[in-house]
Amino acid sequence: MSEDLYLGLISGTSVDGIDAALVSFQQNRPILIQHLLHPYPETVRFALQTLFVPGANEIDRMGELDVALGELFGDAANALLQKAGVSPGQIRAVGSHGQTIRHRPALAHPFTLQIGNPYVIAERCGIDVIADFRRRDMAVGGQGAPLAPAFHRAFMAHSDECRVVLNLGGIANITLLPADGRRPVAFDTGPASGLMDAWIRLQQDLPYDRDGAWATSAQPDAGVLASLLEEPYFRMPPPKSTGKELFHLDWARTRASLDTLDPATVQATFLELTAVSVARAIASVGGCDRVLVCGGGVHNGALMARLQAVLGVPVESTIAIGIDPDWVEAMAFAWLARCHVQGEKLDLAPFTGAAKPVLLGCRVPGTGAD
Repeated sequence: MSEDLYLGLISGTSVDGIDAALVSFQQNRPILIQHLLHPYPETVRFALQTLFVPGANEIDRMGELDVALGELFGDAANALLQKAGVSPGQIRAVGSHGQTIRHRPALAHPFTLQIGNPYVIAERCGIDVIADFRRRDMAVGGQGAPLAPAFHRAFMAHSDECRVVLNLGGIANITLLPADGRRPVAFDTGPASGLMDAWIRLQQDLPYDRDGAWATSAQPDAGVLASLLEEPYFRMPPPKSTGKELFHLDWARTRASLDTLDPATVQATFLELTAVSVARAIASVGGCDRVLVCGGGVHNGALMARLQAVLGVPVESTIAIGIDPDWVEAMAFAWLARCHVQGEKLDLAPFTGAAKPVLLGCRVPGTGAD
């Protein structure tokens, strides 16, 4: 196999498992060769969720999980290689994002923290690992997020169409890709599936609201929605980034009496919050001709329909341009590993506010490497 092969690994804010993508960059275009979702054991999933907000004994719990996730990320890489029939020696590098457990870009000394020990991954799969991408961006004044927009800019922009790439994970983020030479813009807009997933898990012990069926069984509460939209984050100008350390159920409860409402009404309100906050964010950057959606939320038919209604422009999956919506972020970190290996510094100023282009990530040699 002569392709320029890289492997991308990421665990997102939904914490359902590790997305692993094997990507060829032959002819300088990303081609998804193989992919898999490596599920988390329920004990690991629960342990991660407890780390998203401050709690007791955090350092010990984080340290142990860092190693446990390193083992799981390495296992995911090996499982993907076996599925693809590819040997470790054919892979140039693994790009591992890890699992974000804290993201604090607004502090006097901003920081971001991802776990999933890259040294353990390298030992587990015997391949060079490029990891710790976000902290280098923060070191030059960036927010450390979002990083995937650099991939969107490289492979999804079009000279005849102003596009927005909308990623719907636990948190939503947009990348504006103008067609007229204007500066691209990217930022986190607020919650996507995170609040909906947390609420249905609490109320029905289900991991997510399949196709938005529960949300569409009720109407959103206008008063609660208005209260949630008063969150100052929504009015902040970009660059900006956020996570579950802000947008979680306790945040919503501080703004509205959720437990006095019918649970389905709360779910409907959370869906509307996602749609409205995304629409306002897109309007704030001048709108677009087309919205291309990736991430797990692309499978929520109710959310996609509501986005179409409030945006008034075509809203469709990135599959329309030949890129699988479920694997965009994992593919992006395969590409970021490639950039590191090739010594390519990335200008993330439009997305994170970084003061200068930098080489993202650090390299951990695989087993037997120098």
